[in-house]
Amino acid sequence: MDVAILAHDRFPDDAKTAVGVLRYGDHDVRAVLDRSTAGDRVHDHLPDVQDAPIVASMDEVPDVDALLIGIAPIGGGFEDDWRPDVRAALKRGCDVIAGLHYMLSADEEFAALAADHGAELRDLRRPPEDLSVADGTAGAVDADVVLTVGTDCSTGKMTTSFELRDAARERGIDAAVVPTGQTGIAIADRGIAIDRVIADFAAGAVEGLVEEQGDRDLLIVEGQGALVHPAYSGVTTSILHGAQPDALVLCHVAGREVVHGYESFPLPAVERYADLYERMASPVSGADVVAGALNTRRLDESGARDAVAEYGDALGVPATDPVRFDADEILEALP
Repeated sequence: MDVAILAHDRFPDDAKTAVGVLRYGDHDVRAVLDRSTAGDRVHDHLPDVQDAPIVASMDEVPDVDALLIGIAPIGGGFEDDWRPDVRAALKRGCDVIAGLHYMLSADEEFAALAADHGAELRDLRRPPEDLSVADGTAGAVDADVVLTVGTDCSTGKMTTSFELRDAARERGIDAAVVPTGQTGIAIADRGIAIDRVIADFAAGAVEGLVEEQGDRDLLIVEGQGALVHPAYSGVTTSILHGAQPDALVLCHVAGREVVHGYESFPLPAVERYADLYERMASPVSGADVVAGALNTRRLDESGARDAVAEYGDALGVPATDPVRFDADEILEALP
């Protein structure tokens, strides 16, 4: 599918969905919409992903099948200055795909335009209606189940999940990611955004996703939020308990010492954080943190290697930056 990705004023640092699709998706990205960097190309900012021109508006986009909202701001709201591009896409008959808490299909203007021009509004965060509480049965699947967990939001849980999947497949292992957030769903075209699910049903939703794919060799469940995050710890716990993982991979950003966006909350030391995750998992699955994934994007090569070594020493397990280096050390650490 040919797509354009909307990432106004946030590409690439704050456009997680856009970057994820560019790096791991099967879509042919024809353009990225970003007023701040219009005239550049994606490779001017991210040399290791699919390349595309960066343009200022939908008017400069060639023929595409869909416009993907590549931003998921805190709270998942829709920003009104995106409306002209969404409107233009729908008038061209393009589908619009979004992973927001704001449901585009409930927007009267967009719904009318979609109906008039034969387009579809796809709200990736809309959960299925047949969910229920967990039965505590995910641990019975044949697959080895690994959960990526984090010290904070946006620490690389989704990225580590897909890097680990790709490393496993290169070795002939039948591996798949279980997407639990809008970016993973946009990449894999399946999954459930757990942060949109009724709290009582969240663990059950994860359990169902694991059981659907449970005949594979390896399942990597994409984690969300962080266990001590002041806003998002609930979804983290639901995924941890619903997945009943066999192992955990702890994701962290090099140098981050406070919760991003909640800077009055310091992060626990990584070794203490790992212990907290293991203690929370213990009654349900007994999973241990077997490896660490460190985001070193803001460090030079030498600094990155030093930071990875320090991170692994602190955790007492193998560690790597799976994007900068590879995911082999994580894969080899799995039980």
